[in-house]
Amino acid sequence: MALQLSLLMALVALSCSPAGSLGCVLPQHHVLVSRRNFELLGQMKKVSPLSCLKDRRDFRFPWEIMADSQLQEAQTMSVLQEMLQQLFRLFLTEGSSAAWNPALLDPLRTGLHQQLEDLDSCLVQIRAEESAAYDIWGSALAMKKYFRGIHLYLREKKYSDCAWEVVRVEIMRAFWLSTTLQARLGIKDEDLESH
Repeated sequence: MALQLSLLMALVALSCSPAGSLGCVLPQHHVLVSRRNFELLGQMKKVSPLSCLKDRRDFRFPWEIMADSQLQEAQTMSVLQEMLQQLFRLFLTEGSSAAWNPALLDPLRTGLHQQLEDLDSCLVQIRAEESAAYDIWGSALAMKKYFRGIHLYLREKKYSDCAWEVVRVEIMRAFWLSTTLQARLGIKDEDLESH
């Protein structure tokens, strides 16, 4: 239960911001959508992760993004947006539709789409406010490459239940690892508790 709570807090941190920390404040409903998406991911478990140990894979999460303390606000938001965009695409694949219960998958897709719209609006504003031309594409490209590895893995495993379970756990892990990015945006656990 403690691990689930930690992962929930990481996901909420992924896509919400306290007033004043960004050039853009995401709508209040964004936090609720984030929480709901995380709950849906948790409910999507079809098989025990322990039964899929032989299928585990290192997807090479882009640690260099986490280690780069020089990322600017627009770069950080771009990485978070890319993560959600790639996740949305992953859950739009044919294999995804066959693997997951539509009663869980459809609201997850809708929630991810809403989060992306919120982030898109913020990114336009933040990029306009940050006058220097930062390399936002390099960091987002690393996230895109990470998800490409996930797509290739699923195809290689023929979209099996175990492959989807490994990916589901990996995605939840990726959200947890993204807390380093959240800290750069000034998002802390006490900020989450106030929402």
